[in-house]
Amino acid sequence: MESYHSKDITELAKALLAVQSQLQPALKDAENPFTRSSYATLNSVMDTCRAALLANGILMTQFPVPAETGHLGLATKLIHAESGQWHSSLAVVPLPKADPQGYGSAQTYARRYALCAMLGIVTEDDDGEGAKMPQSARKSRTPAHERNQARNTPPAREESSGLPKIDGITYQNITSTDGRTCIIASGNTQPKKDLLMGLGFKWNAQRKMWWKYADAA
Repeated sequence: MESYHSKDITELAKALLAVQSQLQPALKDAENPFTRSSYATLNSVMDTCRAALLANGILMTQFPVPAETGHLGLATKLIHAESGQWHSSLAVVPLPKADPQGYGSAQTYARRYALCAMLGIVTEDDDGEGAKMPQSARKSRTPAHERNQARNTPPAREESSGLPKIDGITYQNITSTDGRTCIIASGNTQPKKDLLMGLGFKWNAQRKMWWKYADAA
């Protein structure tokens, strides 16, 4: 790629500023059994940014490009639909295996990290101090009333299967530490906080997300 952005990016920059003001940390929704650590999947990263990008007229596309043998090249491009202005990046990652599975794994990895880097997306506890501390130590510094917040949610006003569609909001089911299913509301949540509260969602300041139990009455 000869150039990584259009000659003028003023309108795109304005739109991206609006996008970043709406982004929330990506939820760590999977575990790596080898490192015994959790991470945000590509689906989680996309859920975090898709609504904000669309709401601000930005098309995001990712596609493979030629790279040296044993590596995968991936271009990520953000295009402002109204002005046509664009910005792109190029990621080159090694292939873990020279087969379709290795190619798919490398592509997913590259897509996830390239998108996070371009939009400034972080994961739910992505801080330098937390990254260096053992998991048990990070838990111990969390106040008890915050650790138990997931067990003290007031009842929701509607059935868990009947959540209404709200523009810019997406729902995701996860399993909490007590084994119960929780619903996470993500996307452009700040302007819709009154609606979410009316639906029984609670704001978790520590994890920076709106949530509720799926089986709440």
